[in-house]
Amino acid sequence: MGKKPNQLDAFLKEAVDLENIVIEKVFENLRCNKEGLTSAAAKERLAIFGRNEKEETESKILNLLVYMWNPLAWIMEAAAIMALTHANGGGKPADWPVFVGPEFYGDGRWIRENNSVLVPGDIISVKKGVVVPADARLLDGDPVKIDESTLTGESLPVTKGPADCVYSGSICTQGELEAVVIATGVCTRFRKAAAHNVDSSNQVRCFQKGVNAIGNFFICFVAVVMIIEIIAMYCIQHREYRPRIDNLLVLLIGGIPIGMPATLSVITKTGASYLAKGGATTKRMTAVLDMAGMDVLCCEKTGILTQNRRSVQENLIEVFAEDIDKATVALMAARASSPMNRGTIGSPFFDNLADPRKARAGLREIDFLPYSPTGKRTPLTYLDAEGEMHRVSMGEAEHILNLAHNKSDIEHRVHVVIDKFAEKGLMSVAVAYQKVPDGKKESAGGPWQLIGLLPLLDPPYSPQSITALLNRGVNVKMITEDQLVFAKETGRRLGMGTNMYPSSALLGQTQDKSIADIPIDELIENADGFTSVLPEHKYDIVKHLQSRKHICGVAGRGVDDLPALKKADIGMAICDATDAAFSAADVHIMGPGLETIHRTILISRSISERMKNYTVYVVSFTIRNVLGFTLLALIWKFDFPPFMVLVIVMLNDISILGVAKDCVKSSPQPFIWTQSEIFTTGIILGVYLAMSTVIFFWAAYETNIFPRLFGVLPFEKTTSEDLKKFA
Repeated sequence: MGKKPNQLDAFLKEAVDLENIVIEKVFENLRCNKEGLTSAAAKERLAIFGRNEKEETESKILNLLVYMWNPLAWIMEAAAIMALTHANGGGKPADWPVFVGPEFYGDGRWIRENNSVLVPGDIISVKKGVVVPADARLLDGDPVKIDESTLTGESLPVTKGPADCVYSGSICTQGELEAVVIATGVCTRFRKAAAHNVDSSNQVRCFQKGVNAIGNFFICFVAVVMIIEIIAMYCIQHREYRPRIDNLLVLLIGGIPIGMPATLSVITKTGASYLAKGGATTKRMTAVLDMAGMDVLCCEKTGILTQNRRSVQENLIEVFAEDIDKATVALMAARASSPMNRGTIGSPFFDNLADPRKARAGLREIDFLPYSPTGKRTPLTYLDAEGEMHRVSMGEAEHILNLAHNKSDIEHRVHVVIDKFAEKGLMSVAVAYQKVPDGKKESAGGPWQLIGLLPLLDPPYSPQSITALLNRGVNVKMITEDQLVFAKETGRRLGMGTNMYPSSALLGQTQDKSIADIPIDELIENADGFTSVLPEHKYDIVKHLQSRKHICGVAGRGVDDLPALKKADIGMAICDATDAAFSAADVHIMGPGLETIHRTILISRSISERMKNYTVYVVSFTIRNVLGFTLLALIWKFDFPPFMVLVIVMLNDISILGVAKDCVKSSPQPFIWTQSEIFTTGIILGVYLAMSTVIFFWAAYETNIFPRLFGVLPFEKTTSEDLKKFA
């Protein structure tokens, strides 16, 4: 306990995997024991590891002030300041949530402290109702039930026993065990993923860049014209005080499109309603416009590229045990699935049976653990009609293979079969069986025997959606945790290419030497997909694509997708995503597959075309107002009433709201906010309109064209009332 902190260097450098090594090695690496840490040692480690909380890297008050720094928001700042001032007034405490952390053992007794002072090596008590405050390894005792739904999306609690790892943010729903803390703060498994989200908050979206450029143009243009007018009126014309102020006010009113925020809001919200009808909802309104420019889409395989409707290919089942046929292997797989909650893995095995009730006919269930993302298998303990106890387990092939007593003898054959299935686009599921001679549930039982491998087909969606997106300029990249061979076959069937890499070969510590000379950005840009992907790899893939000036979208559904969803220009959560994924995403896709995403992109591009038309109109209208009124004031010393300018601007903004439902065609390629095109078109039209206004005024004021042709009353230069009438 009194050793120097540098003896923790291996742990600090993450050179040891504390989640998987034996529990004795955990205590050895953490320099602690089951008695916990002393106060002095805990204080020393707190200085090394930091507090067990998310680091605040930005000032919330500064972010609020920056966000509120615009003319329309100024009128709300007084109310916001008052609300902040009185939020905790009246002698009442702040309404911050109060969390009661678990007890932890130190100085020879159980104490209760704030979770933020936990450090690796502390011994905590995990019991019913407690939110696990840090990553920890469970110690000796009876298994506990842990709810990880907020982290993994798994609806059922997962059973965890001694030496298993529990993660920060999960909830204990049953039982009580002691645990040793192995990671705190941003070093926990799921906070590592969240830590990638820090820099995404400062990300300037595509549409925001365009709006900022328009605002800067208006400010600079009006400022330059006002300077010219001030010099002319003050130094050359020597105009009176009131006319000078009125003319400057005219430029300010005419040069600021006061209806622009309302029109932008109407266009985006109208577009959002179109998206909702097409099967997508938006959390961030400007995402409607950002999606129009998306040219790369990174998406999960299951549920987006494939239908997530798995079926057993019984004729291809590979049997590994004697005196067992393929039908028996399929029956045992169904037996190891829950009839009440079949889940993704169990459903195809029940559906494969003519009568699902036969799977457990004549059997009495003793213990059953549902499939979990961490355990990767479903063990069932049962009694047969003769009262003998047996166990059967179904799950991913590699995890079941690790149970087999003769693993070394069958490992090569198992991998050959797995590769054979993968080449046909089939997922491998294995089934193992053991006898329990002593008839006790807690007994280790006899040797496990792998009895068979079952291929599951998850049919891909029609390649037409991929083709449609490619034709629209959107490059689709597969991101999956599956094996490379399996992913390539799926990509081939979808027509999206087979140029795929394991993510560790590009972004991991063991990079592939054969591609070491090629820049990572180039490899990722040209790849069709990535396999065996970790959460941080997804984030890095998006980051590299953005560095190549791509507008990148990500479609995902799990907690592992959070960093990528936040980092992407457009984050999309598909219909069966976890709550965490929905919270992080900009767009919620309510329909399955890529068809809904394709439809959403087309709608977004149509909305962006409307926005572009409106932007060109705003630029031209502003130039017409500012330039036209300036020329009238300088050439004819015509003092246009500011109130009339305000009326004109307001009526014009109201009439232009109809652009929200303008009939336009969606762009065949990703929409790009080409500012040079917008400003060039707007300036040409604006100058043309300004000159038209000046010529019209000259014809009405200097000539008798209108009285002669139309019989209207002439305007006299010296009659002020006639000038007001003309205005």
